Amino acid sequence: MEQVEHYNYKVVRQFAIATVLWGAVGMLVGVLIAAQLAWPALNFDIAWLSYGRLRPLHTNAVIFAFGISGLFATSYYVVQRTCQVRLFSDRLAAFTFWGWQAVIVAAVITLPMGFTRGKEYAELEWPISILIALVWVAYGVVFFGTLFKRKVKHIYVANWFFGAYIIAVTILHVVNAASMPATLTKSYSAYAGVQDAMIQWWYGHNAVGFILTTGYLGMVYYFIPKQAERPVYSYRLSIVHFWALIFTYMWAGPHHLHYTALPDWTQSIGMVFSLILLAPSWGGMINGIMTLSGAWHKLRDDPILKFLIVSLSFYGMSTFEGPMMSIKTVNALSHYTDWGIAHVHSGALGWVGFITMGSIYYLLPRLAGKQAMWSTRLVEVHFWVATIGVVLYIASMWIAGVMQGLMWRAVNADGTLTYTFVEGVKATYPYYVIRLCGGVLYLSGMLLMAWNTFQTLRDSQPVNARIPGLPLAHA
Repeated sequence: MEQVEHYNYKVVRQFAIATVLWGAVGMLVGVLIAAQLAWPALNFDIAWLSYGRLRPLHTNAVIFAFGISGLFATSYYVVQRTCQVRLFSDRLAAFTFWGWQAVIVAAVITLPMGFTRGKEYAELEWPISILIALVWVAYGVVFFGTLFKRKVKHIYVANWFFGAYIIAVTILHVVNAASMPATLTKSYSAYAGVQDAMIQWWYGHNAVGFILTTGYLGMVYYFIPKQAERPVYSYRLSIVHFWALIFTYMWAGPHHLHYTALPDWTQSIGMVFSLILLAPSWGGMINGIMTLSGAWHKLRDDPILKFLIVSLSFYGMSTFEGPMMSIKTVNALSHYTDWGIAHVHSGALGWVGFITMGSIYYLLPRLAGKQAMWSTRLVEVHFWVATIGVVLYIASMWIAGVMQGLMWRAVNADGTLTYTFVEGVKATYPYYVIRLCGGVLYLSGMLLMAWNTFQTLRDSQPVNARIPGLPLAHA
């Protein structure tokens, strides 16, 4: 009897479930700290429930636990399906799952305890940072090993984006995490002063550029054509999009450091490349949305497609807003205000959240051997609840941010400040309450997804999908 080879869906299923669970946890922490901004007494005078400790836990949970678990799941699925081979190494793939969960649990323990390097998106201390590097190298070996042994000559464009994100994040993490350990729970950066800030925001903005953009564009180029049952609108544009994005993003980090000790020419380079970045970003957005040409009617009845397409609308909005905010005169108003919070959450909730949810909704029935999710109606409700939540969130923070910027720089005729800082805080209060309402709605949608996922997988058996071109299994 001939040997039958199947795709490795086990690790994909594990990461898909982890995506949903960690998404609910990360968003719950986000709602708690949003409530603390409106009502500070909600920290209950407990140090490990304070805003300063829970906020990095929230960002790590939603980016690294929810977001990257989704990227692991989708990239492992896509590279197998498009290369028509099983993952390069089942053991290494299993290590990436359990190793990544260990990283997340370590973050959940250490960040509320106050163990932090104090770097945005890079707070985790050096022992955890080393584990991240080991898992990531294993991830790269599995992904590129699978590409190397592919049976299809062509490398589909989604794999270009996934591959670039894996390579770039390796470089970013290793360089920015360079530090001198003092104790098991404390280390000091290898860089000092403005150089440390420059390295941090080269890392920080490219964490956005290569994790929260490039990786998810890999999802766009696979799951939208599959769900719409249409080919990519322009394959040539997808290649131009890839190379333009990869080249341009690396240079945009200094726009986080306008009006600081960073040399002015470096700030200007960051601004110029941020403005250039608008072109490839919108090229990708248009390419994804126009894939629906001839199939627009499917949006009426397909909630998964709604998640996928609306995510691109938020991607286009965020990648217009980012370059605009990098212009120095605009940045003078927007920086350090809640406008930045609106910007990052329109990208995180609308773009990253929606494309991840849509892709996971696509995967789950296939991993469970079913035709659809347990409740398609619940997917529809999730979409509308989450959409309303995003709109409430970002609109309130846009208004609050512009108001803060105007109040902070208002001066009297004699040159004194018109408003005290606390007056700005007081004026912002109602918008913090609205933001909380938006966050509660978004979290509610995530909880609906968790319930739908549980019901879909509850009585399912692991699926063994046969690799094309190999002999059928005997009965």
